[in-house]
Amino acid sequence: MDSMPEYEFRDVYVPRTVSRAATTRLLTDQAEYGQWELARLRLYPDGSRRVRLRRRIIRQLRPTW
Repeated sequence: MDSMPEYEFRDVYVPRTVSRAATTRLLTDQAEYGQWELARLRLYPDGSRRVRLRRRIIRQLRPTW
């Protein structure tokens, strides 16, 4: 009865003025403290980035007592 895991998503826009190191710190903090993982990163020709983060939704089963 295993179903596909459910995820919630967060889209983050990083402008081209933000350095690669600052973007790395931002995404690392999101992963470490918010339990987000990188789902997709899109780098545009102008240097801006669009990042999609995801984290798994854990559903609690109701007790049957």
